[in-house]
Amino acid sequence: MDTAPLNALVIEAQIVEALHTCFDPEIPVNIYELGLIYGITVDPSGEVGVRMTLTSPNCPSAQELPVEVKTKVEAVPGVKAAKVEVVFEPPWDPSKMSEAAKLQLGML
Repeated sequence: MDTAPLNALVIEAQIVEALHTCFDPEIPVNIYELGLIYGITVDPSGEVGVRMTLTSPNCPSAQELPVEVKTKVEAVPGVKAAKVEVVFEPPWDPSKMSEAAKLQLGML
């Protein structure tokens, strides 16, 4: 039985857990629950790709946040390297937030 897909799922779950520790400095909610992570790919080789966005193209943390994501993803066991791609399509809006994030921000 090929365990690569299972390992990729475990690594992806650990990456999501790590991303729950990254916060937008202007909004007291982690970037995963804010809906800033658009995709995570885990290659069997341990290479990880993360597609993310920012709350706006002029976000003051535009330089630091992707570096923090890369650092935290690369700290996950089994990850050999991470590439973080910042995209602005589709643009982020509050509808991308999880119910937990909306509740935390008093939007529910």
